[in-house]
Amino acid sequence: MTSDHRHGTAGTTTTTPSCCAPGGLQQTAGGLLQIARRPQQLDPVVPEAGRSRSTRGQVSLPGGSFAMGDAFDEGYPGDGEGPVHEVALSAFTIDVTTVTNAAFATFVKATGYVTEAEVLGVSAVFHLQVNAERSDILGAATGTPWWLVVRGADWRHPYGPASSIADVQNHPVVQVTWNDARAYATWAGKRLPTEAEWEYAARGGLHGARFPWGDELRPRGRWNCNIWQGEFPHLNTAEDGFIGTAPVKQYAPNGYGLFNMVGNVWEWCEDLFAIDTYALRAGTRVVDPRGPAEPDVTGRRVMRGGSFLCHDSYCYRYRVAARSGNTPDSAASNVGFRCA
Repeated sequence: MTSDHRHGTAGTTTTTPSCCAPGGLQQTAGGLLQIARRPQQLDPVVPEAGRSRSTRGQVSLPGGSFAMGDAFDEGYPGDGEGPVHEVALSAFTIDVTTVTNAAFATFVKATGYVTEAEVLGVSAVFHLQVNAERSDILGAATGTPWWLVVRGADWRHPYGPASSIADVQNHPVVQVTWNDARAYATWAGKRLPTEAEWEYAARGGLHGARFPWGDELRPRGRWNCNIWQGEFPHLNTAEDGFIGTAPVKQYAPNGYGLFNMVGNVWEWCEDLFAIDTYALRAGTRVVDPRGPAEPDVTGRRVMRGGSFLCHDSYCYRYRVAARSGNTPDSAASNVGFRCA
């Protein structure tokens, strides 16, 4: 399935396309599944911080100012990527890579933490990735038919119960919700980055650039990120070498030494998501901004960076200015995180 939502033509419609994961999945009394908020009793227990704060595996970024937002007018109206506005940030540290399967396994072993997908017993898997018996495929997620609801899909079995992370220990952990990501960060003595910190870090010192390495997607014909090639959502030619996730250090780092800031997996940020966040900052210089103080009716949290499923014909969100959001109880095979 394709769409006319391409770069600057996004303004032709109010529909916002996405290859992102569907919202939280909830089992109904009849055994079917629908997109809904998960019941409160399924919320996982967040462990106490298990370590003193450490900057191991992180880079320190000095405070500074940058122009935040889409300078090319390429974003989708429903994402709220504009207007461009000046943001000043205090110094902070951020992970060089997204959290890996190996690191998340260490956290689970130390705390006994159970992720939301494990509690619920189902999660969203992109249709070409499913590795499960037919009886474990419970149907398509509402509104996003390329996402299938799979029983037994979780961080250890990202594509279904027949899949494993045994051979991808250095790939990003997926099938983690915002709540799961925050639990890990708390245990590690860290936190999730704010949306402004994430974009500042992703830019790597290139102010106003489209990608972490510049404005051209494939300089000298080389792929610099893991995204979709072919026709979404049925044919991925894998010209960049990957159908699914890539190792967390697969491509060259940006100017700050950070890997895979676009493509590979969506990354959870701390902030609540709202379409008008930037509009409310127009004409001002904001310091260490955060998202809205109160959630809207969706309760979405910000996700950044796009994923291996992004393609410019449908989901042109592998740009540093691109933003999206999902409910904090949503998990999928293309969503991960890094800490600050």
